[in-house]
Amino acid sequence: MIKVVRFYNAKDKVMKGNGGLMYTCSVIMAGGGGTRFWPLSRKSRPKQYLNLTGSNCLINQTIKRQDPIIPAGDTFIVTAKSQMNLLKKVLIKDVPQENIFLEGVGRNTAPCILYAAMKIYKKYGDAIMCVFPSDHYITDEVEFRRVLHKACEAARSSRSLITIGIKPTHPSTGFGYIQYNPYMEGEHGYEVLRFVEKPSYEKASSYISSGSYLWNSGMFIWRISVILESFQRFLPSIYEPLDKIQDVLWTNQEEAVLDELYPRLPSISIDYGIMEKASNVQVLPGSFGWSDVGSWDSLSAIIPPDNNGNVVQADHLSLDTKNTIVYGNKKLIATVGLQDMIVVSLEDSTLICPKSRAQDVKNIVSILEQNNRFDIL
Repeated sequence: MIKVVRFYNAKDKVMKGNGGLMYTCSVIMAGGGGTRFWPLSRKSRPKQYLNLTGSNCLINQTIKRQDPIIPAGDTFIVTAKSQMNLLKKVLIKDVPQENIFLEGVGRNTAPCILYAAMKIYKKYGDAIMCVFPSDHYITDEVEFRRVLHKACEAARSSRSLITIGIKPTHPSTGFGYIQYNPYMEGEHGYEVLRFVEKPSYEKASSYISSGSYLWNSGMFIWRISVILESFQRFLPSIYEPLDKIQDVLWTNQEEAVLDELYPRLPSISIDYGIMEKASNVQVLPGSFGWSDVGSWDSLSAIIPPDNNGNVVQADHLSLDTKNTIVYGNKKLIATVGLQDMIVVSLEDSTLICPKSRAQDVKNIVSILEQNNRFDIL
């Protein structure tokens, strides 16, 4: 086993919610652009800062649903420098400003998680670290906290990398999948057999029928010492450069050193870089009304459909329109004879596409970038 050297002795805090003797915190990854939610999601206001539910923006909902297991004061956020001012405007006041970590450039989830793990480890020593995307939606927060509590207990009492898998409700092609043996639950969860990238509809259907696949939620729980060892073993190309900045973490030199180093790191996901390779991965199944709100066709998870199956957040006049998503802010939107469509009408842009092509909206963003249409990005 690779030994992780503790940066300095920090007094362990009591683990919130389960009586353990280890500091527990969350890291929320909030640097994404939400390109599949264009034109509502923009570079100036990515999806995690949108108030789609009418109650609060998605990142604040992510923070609040962890309480009391992880209070907001023990939440750390990793975001892009370009989003810092926006984050400060919307972020609930209970999150300390020093708990916001900034990336000069995005390098996918692995460098983001390692950077946060190193900073927290230096300040608190070994701890339970719960990693969440910033833009997911959950309806049953009580059940979510039950599963999270169980995951924290498993991470505290083992050296496993815990992930939460979602029991699938339909053969989605927009999610990755986790294969596991549902009949062999161990002390700390179920053994993960393999991770699967986004499948075709036919494969997704076979996964659902087998009963041995879960949606990959992108939520992880582990001891920081364990994930640091995993980076040393599986991703030395990221670990070794960041290992050199330990002395400047939490100092006024950190930003300059990180700005010099970070752009040279490889861009790689935590799933591909570690989770697919490690043998100590366990999964806990969850069923708590989860949606990654990844694209327009997932809006029905937040806004209940009407009697015709339409999800409407607009001044809408409908004639023979069914199973269609209609979103607008000021202008009347009239639809005639539409079925299984997406219609989004904003002041400067309009999106119309079949629901079956919702994942392709990100390609529109790429085309706009190639054509220098930054005015609507």
